[in-house]
Amino acid sequence: MAASGRLPEKVVSTWGSKGKEETLALLQKAWKQGSPSEEGSFEFRGLVCDLMRHVISGGLEADDVAAAFSELVSTLGVGDTFPSLLADSLTILDAEVFCNESKEQRSAFKALTTACMDMLGEPLLKERLDMEALEASGLVPSKINFNQKYVKTKTKLFYKQQKFNLFREENEGYSKLIAELGHERRPDAAAPAMLQNIKSLIGRFNLDPNRVLDAILEAFEGHLEEYAFFLPLLEDYPCEKSTFVNILGLKFQCYQHSELDKTPPTPASLYKMAALLLHRGLVKLEDFYSHLALGDAQLKEFHERIMDEAAATARKANIVSLAEKSDEDREREAAALAERAEQRRMLLSLETNQKLGLCHAHLEMGDWRGAKAVMNLLPSFLPVWSPMVVQSLCRLVNTAIEPLYRGTCAPRAAKGSHSTPLPENLQQCHKFTNLYPDVFEMLFSLGPHVHSDPLLLSKVVRLGRAFLKEGGASRGGQERAAVFRGFLSLLDEVVFPCLSLMPCNCGMAEEVWAMMKQLPYEIRYQMYGHWKNSSYSLHPELIEARSQAVSKGKYIMKRLTKDNVKPSGRQIGKISHGNPGIIFDYVLSQIQRYDNFIIPVVDSLKYLTPLAYDVLAYCIIEALGNPQKERLKHEDTNISNWLKGLANFCANVFKKYPIELTGLLQYITNQLKAGKSFDLLVLKEVVQKMSGIEISEDMTSSQLEALAGGELLKAEGAYFSQVRNTKKSSQRLREALVDANLSLPLCLLMAQQRDCIIFHEGSIRHLKLVGMLLDHCLDTLVQFGGFLSTHLSPDEYSKRIPALDTLGLEFRIPADVAFFMLRPLISNSISEKFLELEKASKAEGEKQDKKSKASRQEANYHLACQHVVDPVMEAARSLHPPKVWEEFSSRLYTTFWSLSLYDLYVPGSRYEDEASKARNSIHSLKDSQDVSSSKRKKEQERSAVLVERLQEERQRQEDNHRLVMARLKQEKDSWFSAKVTKNRTITQLLQLCVFPRCHFTASDAVFCAKFVYTLHSLQTPNFSTLLFFDRIFSDISYTMASCTENEVRRYGRFLGALLDIISRWHASETAYNQECAKTPGFISMMRSSGAGTQYLDYENYRHITFKWHFKLTKSLVVLLESKDYMQVRNGLTVLTKVLPHYPKVYHLSIALEKRIEKIMEEEKEKRQDLYALAIGYAGMLKNHKQNLVAEVEFHNREERLKSQSENEGKAATRAQEKEGSGSQEAGRETKQEKASKAKSGEEAKAVSSRAKSEESKLPSSSSRETAALSSKGAESGAKGATQKEEGGKTEGKSSSGGKETKEKGSSEKKDRAEKKGGAKAAAAAAKGGRSPSVRNGPVGGAASPARAGQRRQHSGENGSPDSTSEKEAKRRKVEEDVRHSKERESDELSDRSSTEKKDKTRKRERPSDKETSSDAKRKRESLEGTTAPTKETEVKEKKRLVKVSKKESKLVLEPSPTAKKTTTAVKKEKEDKKHHSTTKIRTVKK
Repeated sequence: MAASGRLPEKVVSTWGSKGKEETLALLQKAWKQGSPSEEGSFEFRGLVCDLMRHVISGGLEADDVAAAFSELVSTLGVGDTFPSLLADSLTILDAEVFCNESKEQRSAFKALTTACMDMLGEPLLKERLDMEALEASGLVPSKINFNQKYVKTKTKLFYKQQKFNLFREENEGYSKLIAELGHERRPDAAAPAMLQNIKSLIGRFNLDPNRVLDAILEAFEGHLEEYAFFLPLLEDYPCEKSTFVNILGLKFQCYQHSELDKTPPTPASLYKMAALLLHRGLVKLEDFYSHLALGDAQLKEFHERIMDEAAATARKANIVSLAEKSDEDREREAAALAERAEQRRMLLSLETNQKLGLCHAHLEMGDWRGAKAVMNLLPSFLPVWSPMVVQSLCRLVNTAIEPLYRGTCAPRAAKGSHSTPLPENLQQCHKFTNLYPDVFEMLFSLGPHVHSDPLLLSKVVRLGRAFLKEGGASRGGQERAAVFRGFLSLLDEVVFPCLSLMPCNCGMAEEVWAMMKQLPYEIRYQMYGHWKNSSYSLHPELIEARSQAVSKGKYIMKRLTKDNVKPSGRQIGKISHGNPGIIFDYVLSQIQRYDNFIIPVVDSLKYLTPLAYDVLAYCIIEALGNPQKERLKHEDTNISNWLKGLANFCANVFKKYPIELTGLLQYITNQLKAGKSFDLLVLKEVVQKMSGIEISEDMTSSQLEALAGGELLKAEGAYFSQVRNTKKSSQRLREALVDANLSLPLCLLMAQQRDCIIFHEGSIRHLKLVGMLLDHCLDTLVQFGGFLSTHLSPDEYSKRIPALDTLGLEFRIPADVAFFMLRPLISNSISEKFLELEKASKAEGEKQDKKSKASRQEANYHLACQHVVDPVMEAARSLHPPKVWEEFSSRLYTTFWSLSLYDLYVPGSRYEDEASKARNSIHSLKDSQDVSSSKRKKEQERSAVLVERLQEERQRQEDNHRLVMARLKQEKDSWFSAKVTKNRTITQLLQLCVFPRCHFTASDAVFCAKFVYTLHSLQTPNFSTLLFFDRIFSDISYTMASCTENEVRRYGRFLGALLDIISRWHASETAYNQECAKTPGFISMMRSSGAGTQYLDYENYRHITFKWHFKLTKSLVVLLESKDYMQVRNGLTVLTKVLPHYPKVYHLSIALEKRIEKIMEEEKEKRQDLYALAIGYAGMLKNHKQNLVAEVEFHNREERLKSQSENEGKAATRAQEKEGSGSQEAGRETKQEKASKAKSGEEAKAVSSRAKSEESKLPSSSSRETAALSSKGAESGAKGATQKEEGGKTEGKSSSGGKETKEKGSSEKKDRAEKKGGAKAAAAAAKGGRSPSVRNGPVGGAASPARAGQRRQHSGENGSPDSTSEKEAKRRKVEEDVRHSKERESDELSDRSSTEKKDKTRKRERPSDKETSSDAKRKRESLEGTTAPTKETEVKEKKRLVKVSKKESKLVLEPSPTAKKTTTAVKKEKEDKKHHSTTKIRTVKK
């Protein structure tokens, strides 16, 4: 036989030396680990068996092991427990040895049994061991004889009955017995003496012992107060335990009711006597339970029927019945209810239900263990349906917790002590750990029925509050942790259900909240969920309470209006005191259906308790997170109305009432972590309502201007709501964010959610929905960031916002959001450093005048900016590749992103407006009789203080603006490098700065425009204002097509601000000369020394402005004619935003109006939102028509042609002086230059073709001429830009159109003259050589020498300059040609008007640069509403366009998006190098 592994082998091998001591140590350790109620632990039993197996296997001697066991018994003092365990082990070994059939093991087992004989004793061994083992051990001489004797004894005990001869009984014996039991006894009377007398009476008078026992029980029942005497007497009475059970059961059966007779009720004394016998152990419950009525099956059926009836009642409450019940039905229902109530009363009565009576008796005597044993045998909570049981159990709990309550949390006014007598076996609680487990078990058994004793419930709740205030489970070990869990379970299973059954008890709700507010919101919300969703289905009383609450809620909500808010609110408050979850669940369901309920419901919630408000917050979060609700409408392009309504209600409730916000904020954070952005709508509404910070794209211009001011101006004039009414609510929101540490996580998650919306949801959502979600995300981020920057102190804000490189590299936050978060921090840091430097300067004590003081402040401010901005600039370099900073200044980048509109612009008019409002308020209050004097005085003081504060804030902003402008003046020289081309610099500025920020917010859009104007007004070196505007207005269709709805609105504000600037310059020559003339931004040409730098004059600026308006019209027409929803919507949105400044020209307005009318016609039945936008803009455009002007008023074309002729004459004069050197160098023209000229001619043709396609976008003849003009101007700009890009050559050189262009112009003039029929006209055309419009040099500049030489050859004047009369003749000839072309166009227009309606539905597509001339012409004709002309007409039209286009001059501008690199400028530059010695301007190739 192998030993187990519990006892090491080395212990057996070293038994004689130290193995015995080690074994005893192991046994002692294992014994102590076991429970006192058990016979040693499992480990201890295993060691004993292993030790015995070593004896059987021969490893140890039997005597040594027996001696070790004896020593262990004496050491541990285990009494009779260890011998019993040892006997069991021997029994197990006996079975193992018997199965092995080994003689050696049998002998060893016999020796072990003999050695343990003295310790175990023969009776125990005879009881446990088998017959064979007993016989082998010598305990039984013969197994056969022992079996025979065992059978006889068993038969005698079980089948032989002892009979008493009742006839021999003497009545005198019973008389003496009754007298002995009934006489008055002394308190110290002994039961043994009485028992001896009873035995004597039984023997003397031959009394039946069972009848004597019955008499003793009757005497005991009559004198229960003497239980101390009778219980020992019954314990010593010589009878079997079953006799007690049978006699006691017979007594209970005598009182059991039947249907045939009327049995008296079971007396309470019998219940108490049975409880005492059960408690003393004289009777076992499992033996006695079957003698009690009612049966378990009957009680179980009764319990199920009660639960079903409650559920049926709840279902009926939800059924709407339109049929009215008859009187018979009502009577029948009333009779059924009365019958069920009577049946329930009978079944729960202690007189008939003996099991409940026994339980009640246990509780009355304070025996909770006995009562619990009875309750465990009954259906759950059925015993506490009996009011008597509930009262007894509540009284017992009160007695148990009284000392602890008096010592910890009793009110000071409560005096005295508990007068209830203390049961003998009840342990009272003196500390919180004594509550576990008995008091908690009693309360759990009561469940919601504790509501019948409000005093007890309040005591329990106050004990819980005191325990949580002491620290709960954090201050102790496992015992306090168990008490903490017990209180939480009490709240779930007892307190909240009791509150539901206590109608209108707001005091109890306050007590419960005093305990609940000690817990974190996670635990509270978990309990509210269990209360609302689980507890009501466990008890029939709660089921009925829920149905009643729902019925009352429906009744109130049907009648709730804004006129009866107060009475309805009081009724809602009464229901919410006990059943807040039920009533709020129904209220929220109504709000999600009907949004007009929001304001009345919010106003009606002012009568709630703090507990009800907390439950309301949980119900709102539960409704928001309902997975069964769809967050999108059926078309999947808009957010559902229920979510919008719930968000609005949530914001109004949290603003008006003191509800904790942590749970809601954490829910939104968790939703963002999961990549769900729909719930950002809730955060946006909450922040807007609680702080007054609005993010609206429908702001007026005055509101937008107020956003440029300080915080006070923003609060007074930038928002629709009154911010001063949100002081308390904004403070609560701030505290919630700070305490929960959610400010930075929410900002980061919202910033990251923008990319998540685009790349994760963009593939599965509708494009319109994606754009809307992106707008909501950005708006909420801006709103939330603005709230943090204004409501957090600078120190708090700086602690929570990471560095720029951390935001960009670690959190992957875009630059626009990163600088948005850091901008307040940078501003505050600069201000602090500036104040520090000013303080140090003042400490020196130097007296300075105002001018010196201003200089000192500007120097200190510049030092402060360097100290703060330089680290930010270094961190900003990590946001983009190093190659970017080779072409763009990181200082300009940091300056652009760190400044705000507050720094660049002081809204003085808005400060004056708000101050005037406050002054008017003061004057109006003086004459007002409707306001009380105290309130009038208070309002006047507030208005006066407001005026002073506005003036102070304005002065601070003006000082800040002065310092910022001084800083920019010092930094401007380092912003744009002369080594980088202006075109590339503008591209980087747009890409890195302007475009990202102008889409961010409306104020940022205005900031971008103001910053560009600041760059211009500061006369920043190497910054071309003309080129910037040209890049912006050249083609906005691609930029706008990729914008969301809000982004395009901001972009429209940006364009409107820029149009405002250029319109102001266009409208006043004085303003233009003051702000633009002689500025670096308006340089048109740079010449060598002696000639100087040429700037764009006013009239040419008007021409360029018209070109920009034309480009805008072209781009907008492309968007409006697109079939894509986003492009059409964006086009209409931008038109609305730029309407005050565009359109200005009448025929451009006509072109837009036709497209708008077409959209209105097509989208009226299809896309209603586009139709609404179109019809809205149409009305606005109609009102704007009075401000429109003709093209001739917008820019003077004839004056422009005249100036061109004069400039050509001057250029010819200058060219004559350099004829010699020019002719010599012209002869050195290489083959490569000739090829370049040819290529330039081809490119000129391509530009002319693009001009035709542009001209086709407008309907009138003047617009076609304008298209040609703009196309030529764009071509000239492209040539000028290519001239700078390719070789870094001089800008001021005029370019040559090539021989091909000149010859072509001459032949065209001849053709035109021949068609007019005049030889003189043909001769004049031949003499002119070319049209004056074919000039690629800048306005006011000189013509190229080569071109002047050609002019001399054609005129035959041998190099002499043109005379004045000849110039005048040329001018008249040009005017005559223009007039004839207009006449032809009007004739053609009248011919095409008849077919205009037929082609209105033709598809319009924007021709690309690579389209053929026939495609472009066909699309142009479809736009103009004409049919396709014949081939002959097409040829004539093409010639006419070429002639008209050559009559218009072009300006040398930087390249625009429509005019890319051309080789014409390269050829011109190479040709002009041979005729001019102009200073080269070094530039770096792109």
